[in-house]
Amino acid sequence: MRNYELAYVVDPEVEDQSLTEIEEKVKGWIEASGGAISNVDRWGKRRLAYPIQKKNEGYYFILQLEMPSTANVEIERELRLNEHILRYLITAVEPAEDVAE
Repeated sequence: MRNYELAYVVDPEVEDQSLTEIEEKVKGWIEASGGAISNVDRWGKRRLAYPIQKKNEGYYFILQLEMPSTANVEIERELRLNEHILRYLITAVEPAEDVAE
């Protein structure tokens, strides 16, 4: 199991109830692939750096998770197929090493 960070941006026109459903779906995909979520950081609605699909804002979510390295492919596929997710990025997080002096 490796540590990852998943960041995704949801369409700003999505209602609050649908926003919660999308968040639960993403969590379900991660857990179904054998992963575990350690932290969810909801940034809320923010302005995008550049327009995506003619939208200037989006709801940002940052998840800290641990999952097998083979799970990336399936999770990326599900994120790509969801029409309400504008962008996503999964990055591997290396464990912090203690610096001895």
